[in-house]
Amino acid sequence: MIGIIDYGMGNLLSVKNAVEYLGFDAEIVSHSNELHNFEKLILPGVGAFPDCINNLATKGFVSELQREVMENKKPILGICLGMQVMARIGNEVRRTEGLNWFDAEVELMKVSKKEFRIPHVGWAETFVKKHFIFEGIKSVPEFYFVHSFHMNCNNPEDVIATVNHDKDFTAAVANNNIIGCQFHPEKSQEFGLVVLKNFITRNFNA
Repeated sequence: MIGIIDYGMGNLLSVKNAVEYLGFDAEIVSHSNELHNFEKLILPGVGAFPDCINNLATKGFVSELQREVMENKKPILGICLGMQVMARIGNEVRRTEGLNWFDAEVELMKVSKKEFRIPHVGWAETFVKKHFIFEGIKSVPEFYFVHSFHMNCNNPEDVIATVNHDKDFTAAVANNNIIGCQFHPEKSQEFGLVVLKNFITRNFNA
C-alpha cells in the first residue's frame, strides 16, 4: 500500500489516480500517526517552500517523517515541491529550513536568454543517469515540469537527472531510500508512469 501524504498542498488525486492506474493500492494520508501503516510514501507538492514546511510541521508530519524515512528507512518519493523540501534550506519567500535529507539549497532559477522563461513550464528533455528509477526508459526522455525554483545540490552524486533550461538544473535526486523528482511523473504520461512503477515495485531491502 502506497501512502500519499496530504498536508494541504499538492495534486493528491492525480498522483493517486496514476498509482491506481498502474494496478497498485494507494491511500491519501491526512494524519501523521498513520504513516507507519504504509510500505512506501509519496510526498507531492505545489506551492511555496515555507508553506509546505509549515503545514508539514503543523500536522505533525515532520517528526514522523524523520522517524519513518531516516530511522526506519521507509522509501519515499518527493514530487516537485515535495522534492525541494527534502533540501537543507529553501530560499523561496524567506530562508527556511527544510527536512535536511539532502545537502542542498533551493534557489530561484536564473536564465540569461529571454527565450527561456521563468517559471519553467512544459515538456522538456531530461538527461538521466543510470538508476533503477529510470529502468526501461530511454536515455533522454521528456517529462513535464512546472517550477520557478530548483535544488542546488552540494553533493553531485545525489543528482540522478538534469534538465537544461538555458543552463542545467537538477531534475531528480536520490540517496538510498529517498528519491525526488522535480518533474511531475503523474503528468508525464508513459515515462512518468514507468518512474512511478519502478519506485513502487523496487525492493529497497535487497
